[in-house]
Amino acid sequence: MSDLQKEVSELERKSATAARLFDIRRIIGGLFVVYGVIVTIAGLSPSDADLKKAEGVHINLWTGLAMLALGLFFLVWMKLRPAEAPAAPEAEPEREREPGSDAG
Repeated sequence: MSDLQKEVSELERKSATAARLFDIRRIIGGLFVVYGVIVTIAGLSPSDADLKKAEGVHINLWTGLAMLALGLFFLVWMKLRPAEAPAAPEAEPEREREPGSDAG
């Protein structure tokens, strides 16, 4: 029985690792941080034409900072509430059929 318990615990550990690795918050947060850095850098020194189009608002800078904040939010959320592997379904007790019922 000891080998079986070791194997089950190893599979549970691998399942938990896979759940954390493929957490969608990591992907979304990472993409928003990367794109936020790119857009923020682009917004640090806008051309006069870009400012005129945006009616004087540094739209790339503000959008980049918002994307950075959202990406960091997802990554912090992932760290504070890590994903857990789904629990193994427990066997449901079989229901007894009532006499006279036509259930198959």
